[in-house]
Amino acid sequence: MLKTKKLILLSILISQALVLNLIERAIPVPIPVPGVKLGLANVISLFTIIVFGLKETILVVILRTLLGSFFAGGISSFFYSLAGGLLSAIIMSYLYINWKSLFSIPTISVAGAIFHNIGQIIVASIVLSNIYLFYYLPILLISGVITGVIIGFTVQFSISPLKRILKIN
Repeated sequence: MLKTKKLILLSILISQALVLNLIERAIPVPIPVPGVKLGLANVISLFTIIVFGLKETILVVILRTLLGSFFAGGISSFFYSLAGGLLSAIIMSYLYINWKSLFSIPTISVAGAIFHNIGQIIVASIVLSNIYLFYYLPILLISGVITGVIIGFTVQFSISPLKRILKIN
C-alpha cells in the first residue's frame, strides 16, 4: 500500500474511532456499574488489526484515547482507556495473527473486550489503591462478552466489502 494512501486511511480510522468514542459517551448504559460500555471504537481497532497489524492499531488506540480524553474525558479516563485499549489491541492482534484459523473474528473481539475490562480494572485498582474493584470484574466480563460478540460480528460482516471498496488485500 502506498504511504500516502496508508496515512490517509489511518487518519480516517482515527477520526472514526474518535467519533464512535464520543457517540458512546453520549449513550446512557442501562447498567449502573462503572466501566460498562458498548466499546464501539473497538470496531475500528479490530478492523485496523486485520488490515494493517499491531503497530498501526496501537497508533490508532493511542490517538483515539488521547483525543477522546481531550474532548470529553479527563486525565483519569485517558489512563483507564489507554490501558484497556492497548491490552485489548495486543491480545486481539496476537490471536488474529497466530490463531485466526482457529478463532473467529467475534471470538477475537470477545477476547479483546474481556482484556480491555481487565486492563481498566488493573489501572483503577492501582490508582485508587483498592483491590476490591476486582469485584466488578464478573459484571464487566459479562458485558464484555455481549458487546464483544456484537462488535465482532459487525467487523466480520463489514470487513470484506470494506477491503473491496478500499482495494486492500
